[in-house]
Amino acid sequence: MNVTADTAVTSTSTVVNPVLRVAPASPAAAAAYFGANLAFHADVSDVAAALAAGGGGDGDGDGDSGFVVLDSRSTESWDQGHIPGAIHLPTALIPEQAEQLLDKSVPVVTYCWGPGCNGATRAALALAELGFQVKEMLGGFEYWAREGFEFETWEGRERRAADPLTAPVDGADCGC
Repeated sequence: MNVTADTAVTSTSTVVNPVLRVAPASPAAAAAYFGANLAFHADVSDVAAALAAGGGGDGDGDGDSGFVVLDSRSTESWDQGHIPGAIHLPTALIPEQAEQLLDKSVPVVTYCWGPGCNGATRAALALAELGFQVKEMLGGFEYWAREGFEFETWEGRERRAADPLTAPVDGADCGC
């Protein structure tokens, strides 16, 4: 039997490492996929940086950030904590209230609890079906708080220390 770091050869078959079992896409296909992915998603640190630089996030879409942030969770969740300046519009209410609260000329960035919740995806779909330009914020409120960004609760503003597993503790920029 001949065994290398990448392949194990047995008398009956060849076992390829699990990462390369399905070959990577061509560079052109990968560029198209990843470019499209960025058209649909924004990450927490990019949203925070854009809001800080543009003075936006006040919910009315007129800040220099060029977008409005929408929290699609329940009122109880909103009260536990939300991004300052975000608009609160639970997903179930989007069809009947979005056009009164949002301007279709201003892109919307949706978020929900975190990576284990698809509420922001459902909200983004509902908004897109109504004709809004929309992106989903990856990581949701969980990663907003874990990366140490300020948030509001029903009691006022808070900020937690950055989780060293999600953000640099001593730096403002993760370098991504």
